[in-house]
Amino acid sequence: MDSLTRPLNTYLVALAYEGATHEQEHQMEHLLALLDPDDEEVLLHYYGLFGHERRSLDELAAMRREEPDATLAAISRLLRRIAVTPEWQMIQQEMKQ
Repeated sequence: MDSLTRPLNTYLVALAYEGATHEQEHQMEHLLALLDPDDEEVLLHYYGLFGHERRSLDELAAMRREEPDATLAAISRLLRRIAVTPEWQMIQQEMKQ
């Protein structure tokens, strides 16, 4: 992960382990809806968000019929796609306040 995606990764891990407020859940659902449904599903299961069972990288790779390295690269690309959106930038600004 790079400096652009690291804060998003940290945020998603915190949401998964600490839970989310209704507003945070709504914001993240909106962001994830920007992705294709299969890609959204990968992130939901990778992080274990919103009641989805957390799955290992190997399990996700098997689901996608690819090597774990390819799945990890795909997850990184998906995080980057979200990290550059104005919506994520707004969430980050709200977190700083």
